[in-house]
Amino acid sequence: MSKKPIRLTVNGQVYEREVEPRMTLVDFLRMELGLTGTHVGCEHGVCGACTILLNGRTVRSCLMLAVQADGADIMTVEGLASGAELHPIQQAFIEGHGLQCGFCTPGFLMAVYELLRDKPDPSDEDIRDMLGGQICRCTGYQSILESVRIAAEKMRASGATAA
Repeated sequence: MSKKPIRLTVNGQVYEREVEPRMTLVDFLRMELGLTGTHVGCEHGVCGACTILLNGRTVRSCLMLAVQADGADIMTVEGLASGAELHPIQQAFIEGHGLQCGFCTPGFLMAVYELLRDKPDPSDEDIRDMLGGQICRCTGYQSILESVRIAAEKMRASGATAA
């Protein structure tokens, strides 16, 4: 199968590669770029573990081909922290005990990032709507809900943005 050239920006860095047209975006991120924070769960777009931001919106990277992302601006969970300093959302998940095994956490973090960027002071209903797109088999969701509340407060208090 002939490879296709793609060029995209991931976490602020431009990458040019030749990929097989059938390669999923999640496989490209993990295998070609070594960004293994984006997890592969169900491979059907249901669990949310592979959630990333593509041109500012959350997408399931297991449902998208890498060639479809040609020219896109992508942010993965690795793009949240600034060096050794965790993003307020990441810190809030630690403080609020919003993770246990951690497998679903990258997808949740990216979904929360989009939520707080669009709604810095979300209602519990807004948070629950966002939670509906992600699956966690460990926490029971209450600690995740609390972590999102903590993250929103941290970001408002510090003037930080999710943009």
